[in-house]
Amino acid sequence: MTKQFFKDAFGWGFGLWLFGYILGIIFFAFIPPALLGWLIMPFGIIVTLLVLFKKITSGSLKYYLAVAIVWTLIAIILDYLLLVKVFQPADGYYKLDVYIYYGLTFIMPLLVGWYKTKTK
Repeated sequence: MTKQFFKDAFGWGFGLWLFGYILGIIFFAFIPPALLGWLIMPFGIIVTLLVLFKKITSGSLKYYLAVAIVWTLIAIILDYLLLVKVFQPADGYYKLDVYIYYGLTFIMPLLVGWYKTKTK
């Protein structure tokens, strides 16, 4: 595991997760909990795409696959530990928006990686 991969996978993975977590805490005061994920998602997509296009520079699709796996695991584990366990939402946490979020967390690095490796 190289220093760059550690930064790209774990650093950016945690940073992106933290961005959504902080947005959720801010929006929680104004938005019904059932709508939080849907409101955070567009912001998360934009920021994630910016990171993928501007900060992740590998030319290998395998690299993007590894980043996708790590980012998804970070999202799942930290959501469980710091949202499900801490806040114990009365109506549950795992709904359609969360599954879409996990899917996008995995798919976006692969799509951007595929695009960047095909255009070089």
